[in-house]
Amino acid sequence: MGAFIFKPLLYCYILMYIPVPVKHLAPHPIHVSTSNIEYNNKDNKLEVICTLFTDDFEAILAKQFHVKTDLNNEDMHKDMDALVKKYLDEHLQIKTGVAPLKLNYLGFEINREATDVYFESDKIPVFKKIDINDSILYDLFDDQMSIVHVILNGVRKSEKLNYPATKLSQEF
Repeated sequence: MGAFIFKPLLYCYILMYIPVPVKHLAPHPIHVSTSNIEYNNKDNKLEVICTLFTDDFEAILAKQFHVKTDLNNEDMHKDMDALVKKYLDEHLQIKTGVAPLKLNYLGFEINREATDVYFESDKIPVFKKIDINDSILYDLFDDQMSIVHVILNGVRKSEKLNYPATKLSQEF
């Protein structure tokens, strides 16, 4: 009887010590994304950089689109581009007037354990007010925090959104 109990426990111990990628061993304790939105006076365009933890971003893309995700895999980069664009189009909207701005997706890159996603608007006039709706990763974590920085003519205004809040406005 003792050998019967010992064998399953041995298999459990062996399975527990199989090497696992680092991102699965040490999850980060904070769930945060940042969006940097800057008006480029030379081009008259908004430049947007969204930064998210790569493991969280892969998890939400897999959950929402029901596909295998790997933002680090060069062979999957084209497929990942489509998912990244679609996800952020749905979860980040910016208005400087009546209608939401069309944000042109430029691509993404991995920066250590984070993913930077780049967008720019078409040409727009200088604005006095900007409205942002940011729900990035809110469908994955109920303790998600979004930090939004808006820069216009060298003036930077920052605000933190805690789940479930998604909307903010800045006036310059």
